[in-house]
Amino acid sequence: MDLDDLKAELDKLSPIKIAFVAQVVDSLAHPPRSDIQAPDTWITGSPDWMEYFGLALSVHHAATTEPLQLTAFETVFRNACTAAGWSSDAPGSATQRFLDMEVVPDDGVRRRLSLKSTAAKRLGKTTAHISKLTEAAWVQDVRMPTARRSAVRDLFQAYREAVDSIVMLRAFRDEGSVSRYELLEIPVALFDSVHDAPLSDFQSDAPLIVCTRDGSPVATIAVDRSDAKITVRKISLDACVVHAEWTRTTG
Repeated sequence: MDLDDLKAELDKLSPIKIAFVAQVVDSLAHPPRSDIQAPDTWITGSPDWMEYFGLALSVHHAATTEPLQLTAFETVFRNACTAAGWSSDAPGSATQRFLDMEVVPDDGVRRRLSLKSTAAKRLGKTTAHISKLTEAAWVQDVRMPTARRSAVRDLFQAYREAVDSIVMLRAFRDEGSVSRYELLEIPVALFDSVHDAPLSDFQSDAPLIVCTRDGSPVATIAVDRSDAKITVRKISLDACVVHAEWTRTTG
């Protein structure tokens, strides 16, 4: 549709529709300010991807003050990949456990991704938190430390075989409303040391397993027995890639 066609369509709209379109146009005219934190990553190296994602955030907040949640994030992320001309699997086609999508960006490397989002009230500046990495119904039945260690090892081996990294959108709030978004990539290699965790770490019904890299802690895995899930705490941002941030602006 060219500009003349667009004007012709606008002439057909009711006053309410015109007001709604004007609100969307105003949001597009004042997109969030993007700040590239890691230049020339597979995401930030694509101007089209970055522009589309920022515009999608604008349109989202033209209609609501609520943060972009997981389902919407997955759709926007996938659409940004399409806008950038990247090859990706069709929505809903990822049938492997833990995997949300596969994408081949401009560098030609196929990436298997798990997508997460959070808008928790207090987000860390140096660490991140995944409240639910995956379900773990088996924790209710496993009582012995040896069996618990074996189950955790098997789960994270399967996770690392299925997923290359976790891409998380973090929404920071200011006085209740979203002021800033951060796009974070967490490599699943952070979980490599789980296999070597000693049996003593699994004595508790709800064990905490510290993941290390070069002898330094980079994350803590929590087996949440009450909710039958795996939580990942204290993920060091220094061990991850913060691709970009978007700070909301007003017109």
